[in-house]
Amino acid sequence: MLRVESESPDVPVDLTAVDPGSTPGLPGRKVTGSDPKLWARGEVERIGAELATQQEMLFARGTIEPELGRSVLLVLQAMDCGGKDGAVKRVAGAMNPLGLHIRAFGPPTEEERRHDFLWRIRKSLPPVGYVGVFNRSHYEDVLVVRVNGLAPESVWRPRYKKINDFERKLVDSGTAVVKVMLHISRDEQRERLVRRLDDPTKQWKFNPDDLDSRASWDDYQAAYAEALARCADAAPWYVLPADRKWYRDWALSHLLRETFADLKLTYPKPDYDVAAQRRRLEADG
Repeated sequence: MLRVESESPDVPVDLTAVDPGSTPGLPGRKVTGSDPKLWARGEVERIGAELATQQEMLFARGTIEPELGRSVLLVLQAMDCGGKDGAVKRVAGAMNPLGLHIRAFGPPTEEERRHDFLWRIRKSLPPVGYVGVFNRSHYEDVLVVRVNGLAPESVWRPRYKKINDFERKLVDSGTAVVKVMLHISRDEQRERLVRRLDDPTKQWKFNPDDLDSRASWDDYQAAYAEALARCADAAPWYVLPADRKWYRDWALSHLLRETFADLKLTYPKPDYDVAAQRRRLEADG
C-alpha cells in the first residue's frame, strides 16, 4: 500500500495523491480501541522487540558466517522537519547499538567534493551483519543539488542512472535496501518549525536555511516526484504519510519487520560440539 508504483521512469510520482495526514493500513477501532495513537505506540514497542531479535540473528550470522551474511540499509529522506531523527530514535532505537550503523549526511566536505558523489556513500555502507540507517543520503545529490542549482542539469541528471547501478550492485551483493520518504504537509512543517522556535530545548535544531528550503517547497516536491520514479530499479520506494508521528513509527516498524521476514534469518549453528562443551563444564564442577 505504501510502496511506490510508477507507470514509467519518465512519469513523475504523483505525491499529491498521498495525504500526509492519512493512516493507510491502520486497523479499525475494533483492533485499536478508542485511542489509535496509544495502540500504535504499544505496537511499535512490541514490534521493536521482534526487530531486536531479527537484528541479533543478522549480526550473529554476519559474525559467524560472514560469507553467508546479509545486511540491511534503511534510507530515510524527507523535507526539513519530516521526522527522520524521530523515526531513527523510536524505531531503530529498539535495536542493539552494537549492530547498528547510523550515518547522517549534510553538505559535503571539501574532501568529499573532490570525489564522485557516491564516494562518501560507499564509505558509509553497513558491514555484513549490520543494519545501516542513512539520515538523508545519495538522493540529496538529485534533490538539494537540483533545487538549489548547485550543479547544472547536465551533471545531476545522469546521476539517476548512477544511483540505479549503485543500488543494483548493493542488492546483488546481499544488502536489503529499504528506501522511505517521510511525507509531511507544508502546514505540518510550519507547525513543527514554530514549535522549535518556541521551545528553548529545541531551538538548537532550527536552521534559518530551512526557511529558504521551505520557500522552494514546490520545486522540492517536483524533484522528489522524479527521483521516486526514476530510481526504483533495484530497490523500491515507500512513501509514508508522516504528519502523524505515531502512525509514521507504526508504519515504519511494520515495513522493517516485513523486510526482515523476507530475509528468513536464523541463528547460525555452532562450529563446535555442544554436548562435548557441556560435558567439559560439568567436569569442571
